[in-house]
Parts: sequence; C-alpha cells; structure tokens
Amino acid sequence: MIRAVLLDLLGVVYDGDVQIAGAAAAMERLRGTGLPLRFVSNTTRSSRDAIIAQLAGLGIEVEDEELQTPARAAVKWLRKHGRRPHLLVHPDLEVEFSGVEGGSDKAVVVGDAGEAFDYASLNRAFRELIAGADFLALATNRTFKDADGLLSLDTGAFVAALEFASGRSPVVLGKPSPEFFHSALAGLNCPPADAVMVGDDAESDVAGALRAGLGAALLVRTGKYRAGDETRFDPAPTAVVDDLAAATDWIISRAAA
Repeated sequence: MIRAVLLDLLGVVYDGDVQIAGAAAAMERLRGTGLPLRFVSNTTRSSRDAIIAQLAGLGIEVEDEELQTPARAAVKWLRKHGRRPHLLVHPDLEVEFSGVEGGSDKAVVVGDAGEAFDYASLNRAFRELIAGADFLALATNRTFKDADGLLSLDTGAFVAALEFASGRSPVVLGKPSPEFFHSALAGLNCPPADAVMVGDDAESDVAGALRAGLGAALLVRTGKYRAGDETRFDPAPTAVVDDLAAATDWIISRAAA
C-alpha cells in the first residue's frame, strides 16, 4: 500500500530555473489522489524561502511544512545539543542559521559552499574539528547537475576531505540519513514501508530511501541520472522510469490496487 510520496526537487521537478517537462502536471495528479507529498531536498545553496519562491516562479506551489531540508534538520540538531555553528556553507544559506546561538561548544556545519570552498575556509573548519567541535554534514552527495548541464563536485568531496584530515566522522543530516526520510514522514501517520521515494540520485535518493525502510524508491532518468546508475548502488531501485510523469503513473497504478 502506498500512503505517502517523497519527491526530490533538483533533477526531478526542475533543472536550474526550468521546470522538467510534465513535472507540475504530474504533481497535480499526485495531489488529486489525496496522497500527501513531501519534498526532500539536499539542496544547500538556497534558503527554504528561496526554494519555495523558485518553485512558485515555475508555477509549483509548495507549503513550508511540505519541504524537508538539511539546513532545517541542522538547526534542530544545534538547538537540541546546545551548539554554536561554525558555518562552511554557501553565503545564501547562512540566513537559515540566524539566531542559532547555543552554548560555548561549537559544531562545524558543512554544506555546498560553492566558491566559498577554499583552503582557508576548509582549514578553519579542520582546526575547529581537531579542537573538539562536532561535525555536521548537511549532505554527502558526490555530484550535482550544474547550471551548464554538466556534473560538478558536490558537498561529499569536501566532507570526505575534512573527515580524512581530522579523523572525525560526521553526523549526516540530509539524504541518505534514515532520520531525514523518517522526519519527512513525521505527522503523516505513514510508516516508512508505506511510502515511496522518487529521485534522480541512485545513491542518496534511492538506495538511501530503501535502506531507511521505505517500501519503494523510483529512479528517474532526468537530472543527474547517467546510464547505468541503477546498477552502481545497493539496494537497486524498485523501478527505473523516464521522469516524474512516468513515476506518477507507476505510483497511481499501485496506490489504487
């Protein structure tokens, strides 16, 4: 039984500033079934407000409570543990951490900092880690599809560098963390086994969702997908489909069964 749908955004719903063909119509079809939707994005270059505004500009309405981001998870973690953030994130994301003060202890928070990744910023983060700061990774994705249509380095490479140098393992807050998927389902009265995930990243979206106990995970051939991705990670996708429209057909046919 399918009782909830989790959707990635970048590479599934939009690419850059362009809606992927048929994505908005597919989402409307999903909403028409009455199935609750949650959007689970590892995007860490934009604030929540910016993501919601970008979607609205594409004609796609998403409510704040429907959007699950690593930055929101990080703020909750920092407040729960009483830590002050040492940020190594994109400048556009810093607003998400406004007002998070914590105590005297720090936590290094690493996201996709883009051009802000340089030796000096990485070394400052490294020094905080070896001085005892906690280590939070907003995500560990290897690559993302950049504005020029090609793959670019994502957060994972820089997290791995800091992990290697410091000998410290991070707390991963975004996908593929099981807690991230479970948090997205919180309040929906839906056990993970009754949820389906749709993503373009065979590792973080699909294998991550299945390892978190979701009943199904669909890999779309849009966004960062490259031929053969479905065979590179374990568990393998429940199904590989062309795009969100095809994923919607798959979901609706089984939700009604």
